Amino acid sequence: IFLKLLRYLDVLQSNLVSAVAFMSYNTMENLLKPDFFNTSKDMVNTMMSTVISATLPKTTNTKLTKPVNFTLKHIRFDPSGSLSCVYWNISEWIVDGCSVLKTNSSYTVCSCDHLSTFALIMQTSRHDSLMELLNLVCVIVGLVFFSLALLTFALCQWSPGVNNVARINICISLLLAHLLFLIIITVSHGLQVLCAVISGLLHFLFLSGFVWMFIEAVLLFICVKNLSQISSKKREVLSSGFLCVIGYVVALVVVCVSVGLVPEDYGSEHCWIKMDKGFIWSFLGPVCVILALNMILFIKIVISLNSTLKTLNAEVSQIKQTKIMAFKTLAQFVVLGCSWILGFFTDVSKVLEILFLILNSQQGTFIFLIYCVFNNEESQVNASQPYSKKKMDKQRALALTLIEGERCTNTQETSLSSITVSGRSKQL
Repeated sequence: IFLKLLRYLDVLQSNLVSAVAFMSYNTMENLLKPDFFNTSKDMVNTMMSTVISATLPKTTNTKLTKPVNFTLKHIRFDPSGSLSCVYWNISEWIVDGCSVLKTNSSYTVCSCDHLSTFALIMQTSRHDSLMELLNLVCVIVGLVFFSLALLTFALCQWSPGVNNVARINICISLLLAHLLFLIIITVSHGLQVLCAVISGLLHFLFLSGFVWMFIEAVLLFICVKNLSQISSKKREVLSSGFLCVIGYVVALVVVCVSVGLVPEDYGSEHCWIKMDKGFIWSFLGPVCVILALNMILFIKIVISLNSTLKTLNAEVSQIKQTKIMAFKTLAQFVVLGCSWILGFFTDVSKVLEILFLILNSQQGTFIFLIYCVFNNEESQVNASQPYSKKKMDKQRALALTLIEGERCTNTQETSLSSITVSGRSKQL
């Protein structure tokens, strides 16, 4: 506690000197409880600092000609709450004559026009049990579908290709992140060390998920741009192992640098990155860049797909192809982080907060439906078209390459600069 009092005090007009006494009560909040602070019934009061006193012995003068500023260290913190600098007045905490000058996650600077017994109280809204239940149910449902998607990718017969590797790693990253959210909801409250570790792991897992999403978007874009390049080469230039290095090392570097610079900014009240000092941009910065790049890539993919679809045989229904293309592109963008855009607007309204919660927690559901359920149905529809064998082979080879990213090739030579798609070159 830092009290700058002497220069503010007009103790006596006779130029006499008076001593100032300071006291800190480590357990006084158990007696002078924050419930004695008069606020709305919808709010919960929490003591945020130890109780302190500042007095002038041998004088009854407690009024100051200038306000005194003092800094109180937080014993806990909730970024969603409202702080009040208060003093004790006979039987209750009141704020008259005191105000908050500035605050961060660790300290708050108060200003008062008199000496008394001071404390820092935070008012937070009462927990919405319905929202907590909705959050718990949505996270559990999302975990189930993440698991189903991973089992489908692992057990079903899929054509080899790096796109599948990207999706598997997206599922792994987000599955682990949602498991950590489940731990936060159930057991981590009040455990500061565990909370800091979880926030660091969440930072890494979500960043790696976004990096994998970007890798998938890049590979899909390259695949669409090189549809006309037919090759029978069997060797993959860019291995799945190399992509794993890119997908995880980039996120690991960002987290390690963040931990090295400001380790104390991990572990907020909600076991996430602390919002003050701009540290949140260690997460939001890379996310905003990836979302912007993904949006640009998908616009280019739509343009390229639309141009390529015009070259298909007239016997293929243009309306059906357009619907499939629009659905797949929209679904891809949702999977690649569209739901996170709502995270910037959750404070605007309760509806946006609920929508963000549902969409973000159900990414596993979206992945399972888009890549495991709908793809099989589309394959069956394509296979049942009444074309001649030669035309059907041609349309299936092209349509599966255009519309289904995971079946872009039977044997695919992939690099970040070019992709060659092997197919039935004689039939094409």
